[in-house]
Amino acid sequence: MLIIGENIHIIAPPVKAAIEARDAKVIQDMALRQVEAGADILDLNIGPQKKHGHEVMPWIVEAVQDVTDTPLSLDTTNLAAMEAGLKVCKKPAMLNSASADPARLDSVMQLAARYGARVVALTMGVDGIPTTADGRAGIAMEALLPAAEAAGLPVEDIFLDPLVLAVNCNQDVALESVEAIRMFKMMADPPPTTVVGLSNISNGAPPENRPLINRTMLVLVMGAGLDSAILDPTDEAQNEFIRIVEQRDESTPMSKLVVALYDAVAAMEELDPAAVDQSDPKQVDFYKTYRMLCNDVIYADSYLRI
Repeated sequence: MLIIGENIHIIAPPVKAAIEARDAKVIQDMALRQVEAGADILDLNIGPQKKHGHEVMPWIVEAVQDVTDTPLSLDTTNLAAMEAGLKVCKKPAMLNSASADPARLDSVMQLAARYGARVVALTMGVDGIPTTADGRAGIAMEALLPAAEAAGLPVEDIFLDPLVLAVNCNQDVALESVEAIRMFKMMADPPPTTVVGLSNISNGAPPENRPLINRTMLVLVMGAGLDSAILDPTDEAQNEFIRIVEQRDESTPMSKLVVALYDAVAAMEELDPAAVDQSDPKQVDFYKTYRMLCNDVIYADSYLRI
């Protein structure tokens, strides 16, 4: 699976301060830590940057390229900033992102075509994010993929994002993104690439619960056919789950359960409770998190203790 490192994000105070001070070393250290942990692409999220985006994006691109040749994802709503960054990218980049909003969709696709970039395409229209997998698939089929085709972009360079929603606010539709991924993979031959912003699923959850929620969700979306994820590549437990799934490592009781959940999702079945060793707290927490994501256990910040 393609790993897109999410940690260089304007919402993080150290990143915001480094951008304001043009402190390249802070950004470079964050970039290198992610690459060393296994990131295949580095997302550079500078926010809207309405006034200075055309200066900030090329600065941060060049700062990162001074220490690594890892491909970059230019994450901003500012098209001028995107293009300024593209002009200094040494390798083909990714644009994060386009939505189905007509005011933006064609512009991003045309920009990607000019520079040979890939595009994260959000299944979101002017009315927001559909609650159902069918609604998100409809946006992909009726707006995102036609715009990419019109711009001359290969379908495999379009990374369809079903937009994972926070489970603490949207528990009843948490798995719609999983089903949307399954639908995306059947839309074309070759199929479009799929991506999720993984940590969105645990937004608002207690910090101690977020990693388990994230990696459980990761197994679900991988089972549905996920190709790539925007995530924290320094999360070692999460990386171990990826390895277990990709290598089908069933050498431990926990890894056997992880593979069993992956297989169940791939087969569009529920995980057999008999696969869970109820005497193993880690397996029980993993299973309870799975059931919570399936809306079988009501979400609460204390769901693991209920």
